[in-house]
Amino acid sequence: QVQLVESGGGLVQAGGSLRLSCAASGIIFSFNVMGWYRQTPGKQREMVATITSSGTTNYPDAMKGRFTISRDNAKNTVYLQMSSLTPEDTAVYYCNADIRTSSDYVWRGYWGQGTQVTVSS
Repeated sequence: QVQLVESGGGLVQAGGSLRLSCAASGIIFSFNVMGWYRQTPGKQREMVATITSSGTTNYPDAMKGRFTISRDNAKNTVYLQMSSLTPEDTAVYYCNADIRTSSDYVWRGYWGQGTQVTVSS
């Protein structure tokens, strides 16, 4: 019923920038919090950034100043602008969104399939 599709990942040199996008489609009635998470092999998935429907953002200290999350509610899309990337930022980045569908109006969390970001030294 709902799909989240990430794009924009790839290979970048240390110090470089990337912009990730996540577009939601389906029978969507409304969104609440949207966010980006990342995961590396053998580690738990960690929060990178979140943004509420009103635009309030939240970042872990390690991402503050380097990552910026934004959303376009008209396009059902959330973005992550990443700068000053380091090899430690290498991970699979996942989009997450709290969505109510038009079928039953129940809030559910949805995940995208992930997009690989690789930062070379």
